[in-house]
Amino acid sequence: MPRRTEKGLCSTCISLGTTIFFLWFVFSSKSPKCSIQEFKLLLPLKSNQTTTKISISSPLNNTIHYDLKLKNRNFNKGIYYDALNLTFFYKSNLNGINLPIGNTTFSPFYQGRSKATHRLGNITSTATTTTSNVAFRVEMATAIRCKGTLWKSKRHRFVVGVDFKVNDEGVLVKGNDNKGIVLSSSSRKNGIGKGVLGVMGILGIFFNSHLVILILIDFSLIGV
Repeated sequence: MPRRTEKGLCSTCISLGTTIFFLWFVFSSKSPKCSIQEFKLLLPLKSNQTTTKISISSPLNNTIHYDLKLKNRNFNKGIYYDALNLTFFYKSNLNGINLPIGNTTFSPFYQGRSKATHRLGNITSTATTTTSNVAFRVEMATAIRCKGTLWKSKRHRFVVGVDFKVNDEGVLVKGNDNKGIVLSSSSRKNGIGKGVLGVMGILGIFFNSHLVILILIDFSLIGV
């Protein structure tokens, strides 16, 4: 096989590999990491109580205090958030239905590269008070866009949620590491990477076709 042809094919393969890596680096994105850092039911004290405890009772207007943390895990991209909706549910043991107990909406905002931000506040809940170690659920829904140096992605629906428990004082029960409870999603992954995969697939076919040509040339030279 002529050396010039061999060097040309090798250079093409290296260029294609570099292009694929560059496209992956530029366009691939990670979704934000969302977690509940604080959750507390601020129940009204009764006349004979010195501390607030959760017990079975009739519906009351209770206050929920929460702290939602959002972490941008991309070191080379910012994230635009549309209006962010946060909803809390009480998980009933009787019928397995999630009963909404409060919600709030935050205005759109931008989050810089590798930055973390908190959204916290209080919600008035009309749920019944419950026994200790009760399960609740929080769900967050928004749409996000990633921002590179010279480009912005399309909007992608971003919905995550998680079940969690509170103790007999209405405070969030954390794990052994004493960190917040991470929200997760079972929905399809961020669509930003689909275009990259498509381009990489086309380049991969082109790359493989050159390898086939190279093999055929080698076989022809040795008389196979």
